[in-house]
Amino acid sequence: ITFLDTPGHEAFHAMRAHGARITDVVIVVVAADDGVKPQTREAIQLARDGSAAIVVAVNKIDVEGADPTRVRQQLVEEGLVPEGWGGQTVTVDVSAKTGEGLDQLLEMVLLVSDVEELTARYDGLTHGVVVESHLDPSKGPVATVIVQAGTLNVGDAVAIGPVVGKIRAMEDFRGKRYKYADPATPVLVSGLKGVPEPGETIQEFATEREAKAAASQAVREKGAKRYSEVKKITASEL
Repeated sequence: ITFLDTPGHEAFHAMRAHGARITDVVIVVVAADDGVKPQTREAIQLARDGSAAIVVAVNKIDVEGADPTRVRQQLVEEGLVPEGWGGQTVTVDVSAKTGEGLDQLLEMVLLVSDVEELTARYDGLTHGVVVESHLDPSKGPVATVIVQAGTLNVGDAVAIGPVVGKIRAMEDFRGKRYKYADPATPVLVSGLKGVPEPGETIQEFATEREAKAAASQAVREKGAKRYSEVKKITASEL
């Protein structure tokens, strides 16, 4: 399981939307003492838009004023009926402070994954998604990617939207080097010719020529889309 943590503050809508699009299971965390908030409703809708399965973690059950039952009542109002109440939404009471319920939460994530039959292939050409990217002073353009299908190897030719590259190195968040990355593995890749946009798809190609052709096509399509979005001004509007 790879976890993507997105902020709950309302100012981080774009990050939550990005996270919901690239995940298979969304864990919506609701504070037992606060209940469902506007950003909670937004997270639920984003998960639905991304067709992701939803698991609700009712957190802070250890604090004064915690009311998990009230939270579940509010979830029903949002169309998420808990399993214990005859619905299909998995809800787990947890405490991030004491660790209570976290093992059960992980078990429920695995159970939902089995029910949803979430699988990935390991062979064939690789594709994945960019979580974040930046220009590193020593490594040049780098991107954190999650492999969704296939196996990404050092030396593979890739295209990420308009950006082309040949994987020079891969490492995890601790700096451990990888020669290959299987599905659901997040790695920081270097060897790119530019900094790709978060959310772009990384695709492996058999040759660098094919990767460059795909990147060039992405540039043309992006330019055509930008041109089509330019508002045409008529003489009467001048």
